[in-house]
Amino acid sequence: MDNYLQEQDNTQAGYAAVPGIDATEAIRNLVEHVEKVIRGKRKQIELIITCMLAGGHILMEDNPGTGKTVLARTLAQCISGEHTGGHVLFKRIQFTPDLLPMDLIGSHIFDDANKEFIFKKGPLFCNVLLADEINRASPKVQSALLEAMAEQQITAGDSTLLLERLFFTIATQNPVEMEGTYPLPAAQLDRFYMKIFFGYVDEQTELNIYRDYLDIASNLTHMQQVLSMGDILALQAEAGKVFLHDEIIRAVSNIVRQTREHQDISLGASTRSGIAFLKCLRAYALVNGRSYVIEDDVKDIAKSVLDHRLIYRNKDGKLKAMDSIINKETDRLAKLKLF
Repeated sequence: MDNYLQEQDNTQAGYAAVPGIDATEAIRNLVEHVEKVIRGKRKQIELIITCMLAGGHILMEDNPGTGKTVLARTLAQCISGEHTGGHVLFKRIQFTPDLLPMDLIGSHIFDDANKEFIFKKGPLFCNVLLADEINRASPKVQSALLEAMAEQQITAGDSTLLLERLFFTIATQNPVEMEGTYPLPAAQLDRFYMKIFFGYVDEQTELNIYRDYLDIASNLTHMQQVLSMGDILALQAEAGKVFLHDEIIRAVSNIVRQTREHQDISLGASTRSGIAFLKCLRAYALVNGRSYVIEDDVKDIAKSVLDHRLIYRNKDGKLKAMDSIINKETDRLAKLKLF
């Protein structure tokens, strides 16, 4: 097992960040390639890339057939290819009620030749993980994924195994009202930097999809790799350099604290939520071609970052509470005229 851990360390070191990358051009190229398959969803594409560059994980919720899985596969193909350095980077897990933790983590099997148990790695040992219909799995399986997402490691028996330096989970889930779903626990939801709703495309875009569905399917099959692991690591480093004005940091703090005090919210956001918010703001600014965060960024992503972490007292409160909190802070920032 010590040899295995050493192998893991070598794997981590194998993906070196690429210096001097043109972040704006690289991100634009990635978005355009994804849009060859996913039509009319530029905002959702940008948010997924934002989450990846912030070093977090993303949860997509909507009804079946809206393109959630296809978007995840398309993005993964654009940043992974099939193999890099002999390591498969993209894995997909179809979550079902009978799934077991070992189906994700892996298990020890007996090597008859060497007369010893060896560890066979599960699909969590990858760079980009598509967790499809995540809320159809039992809470026991959720706990196995929780450690991987939160600490970038896996516990197998009495050993702790490191995951890849880049580990990005794209999870999809069906609305909890659907039959056969398990609501994700609050601790699991808190590990997702963002939760977005995919939604249906507009009428004209849907008509164009029907006309071009053969070409779209061909584009997905022949999707080219446009960014390497090193490129992604370099973009993550660039996101960390994006300028955050102290007043924007104060606005994030105020929003987080007000969620704990609002009369329509029974469980507010945590400090970890605020840190995730700041990371996502930096990444979102980079995705939009800027080296600094503006007040509009706060308004654009606040709900995606915070809403799934909150517990509301009633439906009416859910519709109004976050809007009132966000608008109060963004109005304050607008008056300051920071930029």
